[in-house]
Amino acid sequence: MDLDPLQRLLAERACERVILDFVRRLDLGEPSSVAELFTEDGTWEWPDGKRLVAGREALRKYFGSRPAGRLSRRLMSNVLVTLTSPGTAISTAYFTTYRVDGHHDGMVPAGPPVQVGHYEDNFRKVEGSWLIATRTLFLPFGGPTPRH
Repeated sequence: MDLDPLQRLLAERACERVILDFVRRLDLGEPSSVAELFTEDGTWEWPDGKRLVAGREALRKYFGSRPAGRLSRRLMSNVLVTLTSPGTAISTAYFTTYRVDGHHDGMVPAGPPVQVGHYEDNFRKVEGSWLIATRTLFLPFGGPTPRH
């Protein structure tokens, strides 16, 4: 695939921004708005949990069902985006999740992360915007969410 280096860089950066916007919306924004980062037929899959959420409306409902009083912060690292064509890309990104339920206000004592894993994404460019077509979550380290 012959793509101008600047065009490749811009496409890779656009996909990276989607990856980071996903966790920002979950932690600091409106969780249901995460659905806007997926294609209309986009999917979120967690093979170990045998969960598959398909379609933008189902994704909006799934991510919007976040419990009241949940405080979370996700750290993203090792983001690697690879263009596979001018309109498609794949990526791998590591995440670490800190989370408590029952939070009402103030600072929470630091504890260990509740999840460490990675996402594998397939992106598709739709009407000029890069969106997640499929996201698969792999979770080799996980535990219960503590209550505050």
